[in-house]
Amino acid sequence: MADIKKNAVLSELLTEHSELIPVVNRFGVKLGVGEKTIEKICLENDLNVDFILAILNVYLDEEYDPEKDLDAFDVSLIVDYLKRTVENYMQASVPNLEKHFTPFIAMSSGENEELKLLHKIFYQFKSELSEHLQQGLEQLSDYPNELLHDLKNIIIKHISGNFNQNLAYAVIFSITALERELHIHNRLLEKVLRPKLKELDSGHIEHLNHAFSDEHKSQEENKQLTNREIEVLKLIVQGRLNKEIADKLNISLNTVLSHRKNIIAKTGIKTVSGLTFYSISNGYVSSGDHVV
Repeated sequence: MADIKKNAVLSELLTEHSELIPVVNRFGVKLGVGEKTIEKICLENDLNVDFILAILNVYLDEEYDPEKDLDAFDVSLIVDYLKRTVENYMQASVPNLEKHFTPFIAMSSGENEELKLLHKIFYQFKSELSEHLQQGLEQLSDYPNELLHDLKNIIIKHISGNFNQNLAYAVIFSITALERELHIHNRLLEKVLRPKLKELDSGHIEHLNHAFSDEHKSQEENKQLTNREIEVLKLIVQGRLNKEIADKLNISLNTVLSHRKNIIAKTGIKTVSGLTFYSISNGYVSSGDHVV
């Protein structure tokens, strides 16, 4: 395809390639861009137009070579963009997949061995991706997506028994979207970040790595359940009512409700069935300790 130029009207580009909407959003550009060109929007938002064009072209065209653009922007721009992208994966893309995946498992036959395997593979993928992201610039190998491919392959080829067909479709579509995102992210690593890092000394790279990884680690820590939240979670999956949980832990009803709200916010899971699978996967309860 033809290279995207700075005089291209952004709204026309986004209409033709709607997959670019979350990409420009990571630069702080919202919808409602009117008839403005990419250059005009970059000027208004204090963005480096050469960098934006490099990202958009690499994103859309697998054959695009950004080498001629690399000298026009600082490496900190690509590090900041990748950091925003990582945040989007962990706060939106993976939770969106989990939002479909958890009820898909919970509403299907509990004796389905294929579904049990899917459940195990999904949480293995989530764990591996999180560990990979936490390594920041110390880990520049491609982001792992083989387990995503295995998940989709099992659902399409091998799943049997009773399961919700619509939820299966939603899971497959979510996996496909995340697979594509990771594939493009790996392309940005190869064509933009790695070449830029070759220009730097070890001290500069270490500084950038702290900027990249420290914030992500802080966000991961903020999503960890506290000991009290784990206690409340265990009682939730046992089928206890809020009043029973309050009495059991000797806390107020409002405190229980507050803990439940925090648990939902941190896990992204609202149903008891979903929280049960989450608890089992994280070792908070065993498979015989819950009531669904």
